[in-house]
Amino acid sequence: MLSDSQKKSLLKLARDVITTHLNRGSYQSPDDPAFAEQCGLFVSLHKSGKLRGCIGYIKAYKSILDAVKEMALAAAFRDPRFPPVQADELPDIKIEISVLSPMELVQDISEIKIGRDGLYLQHPYSSGLLLPQVATEWKWDRDTFLKQVCRKAGLPDNAWQDANAELYRFSAEVFQEE
Repeated sequence: MLSDSQKKSLLKLARDVITTHLNRGSYQSPDDPAFAEQCGLFVSLHKSGKLRGCIGYIKAYKSILDAVKEMALAAAFRDPRFPPVQADELPDIKIEISVLSPMELVQDISEIKIGRDGLYLQHPYSSGLLLPQVATEWKWDRDTFLKQVCRKAGLPDNAWQDANAELYRFSAEVFQEE
């Protein structure tokens, strides 16, 4: 678990990286040994309460520090669902970071708990991931969450039941700017 000051430090880093990209300035990376840990991590941007960008690493490919820097830029400028963030939007954007636990293969859907778990569907034809907070924000039950992760992957609603599909759950430590 990250402390409140560590969370604030990572949120500031994400904002500084985006601001630097827009304004050609510089930023200082925090020096904290905890940020060397490798975790899956997503950076989400919200504007007026609506998603404005969200990209991340599903698994632990990079350190928390490097993942925050890379995913902040990706969420702001490379999410294919949105145009790149403009400098005049930045004051209206709130940044959220989700640090993921390792993936656990779901043996029985009764293991899935709304509000605690995110879902990752790995299917031979596609894959999709929904963060834990998505089901809570949309007030989904477990069945709807399962359908929606299939839809996120561009697959039929029951694709999670396919013999060659693998369904994983994970938790996330989620924190955002105030």
